[in-house]
Amino acid sequence: MSAEGPPPPAGPRRLPGRLLVPVRTKTGVVLLHDEVSGNAYAVRLKLTKEVLTVQTQDVICVSASSRSANHRTVTLRRQPVGGLGLSIKGGAEYRVPAVISKVFKGHAADRTGMLFPGDAVLQVNGINVENATHEEVVHLLRNAGDEVTVTVEYLREAPSFLKLPLGSPGPPSAHSSRASSPLFDSGLHLNGSSSHTAPSSPPSPVANEPKYEKRWLDAWSVPLSMARISRYRAGAETLRPNAFQVVALDGVSSGLLQFPSAQEHAGWLQAVSANIGDLTLQTMEMTNKCCSPCDQVVHMGWVSERLEEADRSQTFRPTFLALKGPSLYVFCTPPVSILDWVRAEKTYNLCEVLFKVDKPQLPDACCSRASLGFWDPDFGDQGPHCFSVQVGRGGSHSFSVELGSELAEWEARFQRATFMEVQRTRSRTYVCSWRGRTLCLTVDFALGFTCFDSRTKNVLWRYKFSQLKGSSDDGKGRVRLLFQNLDTKQIETKELEFQDLTAVLHCIHSFMAAKVASVDAAFMDSQSVTRKFMHSS
Repeated sequence: MSAEGPPPPAGPRRLPGRLLVPVRTKTGVVLLHDEVSGNAYAVRLKLTKEVLTVQTQDVICVSASSRSANHRTVTLRRQPVGGLGLSIKGGAEYRVPAVISKVFKGHAADRTGMLFPGDAVLQVNGINVENATHEEVVHLLRNAGDEVTVTVEYLREAPSFLKLPLGSPGPPSAHSSRASSPLFDSGLHLNGSSSHTAPSSPPSPVANEPKYEKRWLDAWSVPLSMARISRYRAGAETLRPNAFQVVALDGVSSGLLQFPSAQEHAGWLQAVSANIGDLTLQTMEMTNKCCSPCDQVVHMGWVSERLEEADRSQTFRPTFLALKGPSLYVFCTPPVSILDWVRAEKTYNLCEVLFKVDKPQLPDACCSRASLGFWDPDFGDQGPHCFSVQVGRGGSHSFSVELGSELAEWEARFQRATFMEVQRTRSRTYVCSWRGRTLCLTVDFALGFTCFDSRTKNVLWRYKFSQLKGSSDDGKGRVRLLFQNLDTKQIETKELEFQDLTAVLHCIHSFMAAKVASVDAAFMDSQSVTRKFMHSS
C-alpha cells in the first residue's frame, strides 16, 4: 500500500546524543476518517522533508483548455457482448449516489475514455437519479435502450464501505452476476445478446474531443516544522488503533489517518516523526545562534499533558516543552522568536526538578514478543510512553509522548541539560533553620555540603557527597541527613528545616548525579529507565 523513496545517507546528527533516524520520503494510500460522521474515504499521502501532503482522486480534462471535469455527459452504445461495460454500487438508501464501481477494459464504458470507477451517476437519459435507490438506477440503466446517455461527476469522498478500486479498469468478476445489492457490484455488462461475437471495434476518435484522466491531486498540505502528532482522541487517553493525525503550528490538520496494518502505521509514524524531529533540530540551531553559550536550547518538542479537573476527572492537552539554559520551559504554543521565550506558561530551574520515567504498561502479547520492549514489528510502537516532572513545593506535571524513542530522548536530554546546569552554576545555597537559628546550606559541586550561620558566616559542618549515607524527611519541611565521619566511621545526624524542602532535595539529587557522571562516563546510560525497557528494533 505504500512506496518509500530511498532515505538519504544517515549521517551523524548535528547535536550529540540524538538517536540516529534518517529523513524519509513516502507515498501511500490510507483512509481519512471522519470521527463525527463515522465515514472514511481513501486519500494518498505524500511525505517530504518539510511537508505532509494529502491527495484526493479526481477526474480531470487533460486535452481541453479547461481542466475542470465537473459534470461529464457521456453517450454509451450498448454492445451485444458486454452491454454497457460497467458496474455500480451504492444508492440513496446508503446516503450516497449510485457510483460506478467497475469499468471493464475494452467494453463500451472504457472505450469512451470518460468514465471511471468512483464516478457518481447523476442522470440517465436526462432523468435525475441523484436521490434514486440502487435498484431504481440499475433498472433504469438496464432498460434505457441501446444508446444510453449518462451524466456523471467524480465522487471525491466516496465512503470506504463501497470498496471502490483505485486502479485501472479490469475484467468482469464473479460479483457481476449476483443479485442487485447496494454493497455488491450490479453488473451492466451481461444484459446484451448472448451471442459470442467479438465486441465491435472502438469508434474513431473525434477531432478535439476532450480526453479525461483519473489522477491524484494535492488537496491540502501540513507543514511539518513545529508540527505535532497525536494518536489519542482529543482530550482523552483513548488510543486510536493504527491511526494518527498531524497538526501544523498554524492549526492545519491532516485529519485522522487510518492505516491498514500495524506495520504500515508504525512506518508512517516513525517517518513523519523523524522529519518533524529534523526540522526541530534546525529551529534549535537557529535559536542557539542568537543565545549565549550558557543559554542554549538542548531539546524541545510536543508532549501530551495530563490535567486533573476539580471533579477528579482527567483531561489531556498538547503542551510544548523546552530545555534551554538553566530552565525547563512549559508553553501552550511553541516559541517562534526569541521574544516568545519570556511568554512561557511556567519556568522551572533544572537543578530543582526531578525527571521520572513511568514504567511502561504493555499488552501481554506484546510483552511476550518484545520481552518488555517498546517496539515489536507485529504490534507497532506501544503506548502510552509517560514521564513526570516533579517540581518545588510538591508540584508535579505528567506528560506522555507518542514513541518510545521520543521518551528515551527526553530522558537523555533532561539528564544532559541538568548536568550542564550543575556544572555551570557549581553551587546553590538555601536558607534553612534549626532550633530557631537561621542557617544556610550550600550544595557545591566540588566541596559537597556546607552548613554555616547566615549572620556570622561561620561554618558549622562540612561533608563530601560520598559521606552522605541516607536521609529521611517528614514530608513537610524537615529533613534528616546521615553522614559518615571519615575518621571514626560513625554516622552523624544533621537536621534542618526548609521553606521548600522538595526543591532542596531535587537539587541534592541533581548535584550528586552530576558528580558521579563526571567521573563515570557510563553512569548516564546505566541510569536510563527507558533503555532498560527498549530493545533494538
